[in-house]
Amino acid sequence: MDRREVLEQLTNAQTIEDLWACHCEAMAGFGFDRLLYGFTRYRTATSLGDPQDFVILTNHTAAYRDTFLGKGLYFHAPMVRWALQNEGVSSWNIIGQMLATGTLTESERKVIEFNRSMEVTAGYSISFKSPSPRTKGAIALTAAPGLTQEAIDAMWAEHGRDITLMNNITHLKIQTLPYPGLTRGLTRRQREALQWVGDGKTVQDIAVLMGLTTATVEKHLRLARGTLNVETTAQAVLKAAFLNQMFIVDA
Repeated sequence: MDRREVLEQLTNAQTIEDLWACHCEAMAGFGFDRLLYGFTRYRTATSLGDPQDFVILTNHTAAYRDTFLGKGLYFHAPMVRWALQNEGVSSWNIIGQMLATGTLTESERKVIEFNRSMEVTAGYSISFKSPSPRTKGAIALTAAPGLTQEAIDAMWAEHGRDITLMNNITHLKIQTLPYPGLTRGLTRRQREALQWVGDGKTVQDIAVLMGLTTATVEKHLRLARGTLNVETTAQAVLKAAFLNQMFIVDA
């Protein structure tokens, strides 16, 4: 596929599903048949935030996802540590350097062994620039089985700038699209009530606008806080906005 055509498809994608399908196809053309993208808005000095709030996109097998993500192996992955400490691009050849210098913990070595058992051995990681210390996004591009790191490095030397550009655009586009995995059952009425709060309306105003009693509006807001796992309505509005669930058509 022509690179300009890929960029057009990425920028014009209207859903996360369409965007991810296009990106996976584009990366497969460079030899990366498995991708793992992660993003958090709630990072602290000691935590990446609630895993339920992560944006996770991947085309890895269920067997890989269940262990690497489901059992929390990602927390000890050397390239995840690299991504949290750096911005930019890194070849996975630095894992060999880590092994040689003895800088890996026992938990990190176990992650490497698991990855080897799943033929996740060669690839590149991209850690995206963060506008806030609370946010972090990164993607791991895994080379197809049989491709060596040396072969992938040679390919990257020729096409690395194009690949990085496509991933940067995909990352930025993800921030603009609703992510269904994080809605947690927010209903249309709950969303509407939150939107009116975002417009500065009081509960009494919202009751008139929605044709409901104030008690029913308060119930919608209380349930919205529960589904979004926050304590205040202000937090609920902020979180819904982060998830691109506010003021959208056909959410």
